[in-house]
This record gives sequence, structure tokens and C-alpha cells, in this order.
Amino acid sequence: MTAPIVLTAAPVGFAPDGSVDLAASRRILEFIADSGTDGAFVLGTTGEFPSLSRQERHELAKVSLQVLRGKRVVVHVGAPSAFQVRSLIADVRELGASAVAVITPYYLLAGDDAIVEFYRSVTAAADDLEVYAYLFTARTGNTVGPELLTRIAALPNVVGAKISGETIEAVAAYREAVPPGFQLFTGGDRDVARAAAHGVDGVVSGVASVFPKPFVEAAAGAHDDEAASRLQTAVDIAVDAVRGDPERMKAGLALQGVAAGTSRMALDSVDAEGRAELERAIAALR
Repeated sequence: MTAPIVLTAAPVGFAPDGSVDLAASRRILEFIADSGTDGAFVLGTTGEFPSLSRQERHELAKVSLQVLRGKRVVVHVGAPSAFQVRSLIADVRELGASAVAVITPYYLLAGDDAIVEFYRSVTAAADDLEVYAYLFTARTGNTVGPELLTRIAALPNVVGAKISGETIEAVAAYREAVPPGFQLFTGGDRDVARAAAHGVDGVVSGVASVFPKPFVEAAAGAHDDEAASRLQTAVDIAVDAVRGDPERMKAGLALQGVAAGTSRMALDSVDAEGRAELERAIAALR
């Protein structure tokens, strides 16, 4: 088995007034570029994509592709409608992107046929770009099970899927539904060391934007049974401190000297206890 791929789910830095802070976002991306992870998943949930305008997404995608040049970069272009997604695909193709991710349509409920037609439209627009389906039932309200993913995976340009909010066993259940070579990523940060053993190709981790070291080491040592417990403990420390929260990610980066800005969406600020948790994790994971 090959080592699991670790893609960092990149946060976006915002100014106190809610405007995009491109300088803070660049600092985050530079930290990711030097982190040892395999690449990044940008402008996704961790990047607060629903709050971004088309122009902001264009600017942030441009910076991401510049800073992470030479790394594997998947640019999320998801939106509620195929009409919006097609425009976003055109924007990132112009910037030189090679891979995009598209979350299922959301807010309004969509049946299986509507979801397939949504992906048929956007994958046709992708043309020469690799496309990853992004499945996140808890956030979209629309479920894509293995049988439906079989239909999506048969569309041109679809090369993989990111599945969030599910156990590693649930993600692994999709393996039999997709063709050989189709890449499956879990959004479960904690499962990086267990991914390969379950037939999952890698993890997309927002926690790795703050604490990349335990994820890189857990991926490299995923087949070392003697080191497994130690490696998993380090991953768990990171996950428990960050809790998948973009505000905690930025606070954790700031504590490590990376001025990462704040968040735009309605998120609780990090209190003194939260900062103390992050500081203990930083000390433990050095």
C-alpha cells in the first residue's frame, strides 16, 4: 500500500471588517507550502467559500496557485447552481488550475437525477481539468451514496471524490462503487493513518493547516505498526486542539508567528481556554 496523500484544507484570512485580507491569506499559503504536505484543497469549507464573491474567489485562487506552484492544488469551485460553477471553472482555468472540486448542489433538495445532471453540466465545462466530486451531506442536505457516485464517476473528467462528515468505514464503502484508479479522500482529519488500510487514497485536513507535522509523519509511517500509537496520539492532539474550526486554525497559526487574520462567517471567537489548548498542542507537537 502506498502512503496516504495529505492535502491541506486552506483557510482564508479576513480583516476585522470582514474584507478579504490577501496578505494574511498569502501567509497562510506560504506556511502550507513549507509544511511538507502533498498539496492543498483551497476555497472549500475551511476557506469559508459560501461567503466569497466570484471576484474574491478569483483573486484567492490566483494567489493559491502562485504560492503553491509545484504542489498538488485542487481549487474548489462549488456553488448551488451549475450556472455559477461553470463560470468559476472558466475563471480558474484561465489562472492555470489543473484540478477542481465541486460540492453537490445545496440549500434546495435535489434528487439523484438532478444531481447527476448538475455534474454532467459542470464536468462538460471542465473540459481538460480533473474534477473531484465533494460530498458533504451534513452541510448540503443532499446525499450521494455509493450507487449515485457510480453514476457521477462515469462522467468525463471525474477522477475522484472528497467525502466529509463520514467515518472512514463509510468512506471505504464507496471503493467498490467506483472504477480502478478513482481517488477517494476523507475529510476526517483523525483518519490519516488509517486511510490506506481502508482503501482510501488520502485525507483533506484543515487541522494540517496549523499542525502539519503529525499528519506528514502519520502518512509516512502509516504502515509502521510499532509507531502507530505514537503517531495517532500526535494527530489526536492536533485534532482535539483545533476542532476543525477556522477561527482556531487562525489563532493557532498566529501563536506560531503566522498573522492569519480572522474569519468572515459567524464563528465563535477563541477564548482564553481555547488559546491555552492551542498553546499546549504547539508545545507537545514541536
